[in-house]
Amino acid sequence: MISGRPITVVGTGTGAPPDQDVLADAELVVGGRRHLDAVRLPEGAEQVVLGALAPALDTIEEYVAKDRPVVVLASGDPGFFGIVRALGERFGPERLQVRPGVSSVATAFARLGLTWDDAVVVSAHGRDPRTAVNVCRAHPKVAVLTGPGAGPADLGAALRNTGRVLVVASALGDPERERVERVSPAEAAARDWGTAVSVVLCLDETRALGPVRTLAGPDVRPAGWALDEAGFAHRDSMITKFEVRALALARLGPRLGDLVWDVGAGSGSVAVECARLGAAAVAVEKAPDGVERIHANAASHGVDVHVVHGTAPDALADLADDPDAVFVGGGGRELPAIVGACARRARRTVVVAMAALDRVPAAREALTSAGFSCDGVLLQSSRLAPLPGDVTRLAATNPVFLLWGVRPQACSEGDAQ
Repeated sequence: MISGRPITVVGTGTGAPPDQDVLADAELVVGGRRHLDAVRLPEGAEQVVLGALAPALDTIEEYVAKDRPVVVLASGDPGFFGIVRALGERFGPERLQVRPGVSSVATAFARLGLTWDDAVVVSAHGRDPRTAVNVCRAHPKVAVLTGPGAGPADLGAALRNTGRVLVVASALGDPERERVERVSPAEAAARDWGTAVSVVLCLDETRALGPVRTLAGPDVRPAGWALDEAGFAHRDSMITKFEVRALALARLGPRLGDLVWDVGAGSGSVAVECARLGAAAVAVEKAPDGVERIHANAASHGVDVHVVHGTAPDALADLADDPDAVFVGGGGRELPAIVGACARRARRTVVVAMAALDRVPAAREALTSAGFSCDGVLLQSSRLAPLPGDVTRLAATNPVFLLWGVRPQACSEGDAQ
């Protein structure tokens, strides 16, 4: 025991129940109803059933101020998306003695016989569920801590047609009520799962058994980006050149939990790079052979890109979820309409690449008319090219205009972070 620390936080639920001796001297015991019912409280101890957090913290503070011992009961590992954060912020970590239990995430993966050092863990409890959904779309092994509006049915409805499998783990650690069920997203969406769900695992079973790891967590930071064109199958050099792709990626800012559209995707090089950086990626391409190339390029780079065969802007109406960022790499005469449609849906930014000078004003107008601030640059580069006699020349690539529009509130949110 560490002396002088009046708040003891005990993880329970998926592991063994807490030792009764930890409660022996407690004058205040705080926890969920099921946690309090599972223990024998010391005679005379006050109990607080956790509901709203603020009143419970206020009561704890009264006891801490008088150096009276407090025990807080929590599920699993309370330092893993748990109450330790709130207690530490209010009272300081030096006031806490934490006895972790087995987290619901570790238990759920253990039930399946899977390692989880390469899993992404995301909490949808009290948060916008779109982040959890996009992480599930992008990564092969995800654990979602659920909450109201983000339970198995909600996740299933959002993940239809992804090829994922959902594992719904309920009442983990309860010998009589525990259930671990493997279902399709459609099956999950059609059921009422009640309130006992502990965690939902979302798996791409073709990639669930990853290699031996040195670092825990997903590979969301690739060794390099703006990859050479030779790394992608493409038709007649119809691919976003790596110099252009480097700046486009910088302006798109793809990250874990984002959804990015690549419209007029061609080879899908931008979509693939966004997926390698952790985002969920959707590629829209009108040419059947282009669709096949995007699938092949995604597979060769070990990422999941959802490919939509259709012509923009009409094909965009079938995409249910608004993107965080959009790259427009084609369009022809329809470019202003495509850029406008993307700008109406994009939450943060739209980036447009054009080779034709006369399309720049219309694309810029489409962005500014949608309320975006707009900037751009003409990219011209020359690459080293060998000549006979062991000498080198500079070979110019075709110039490309890159415009980007940023939604104003996205700018202020970025400044605040």
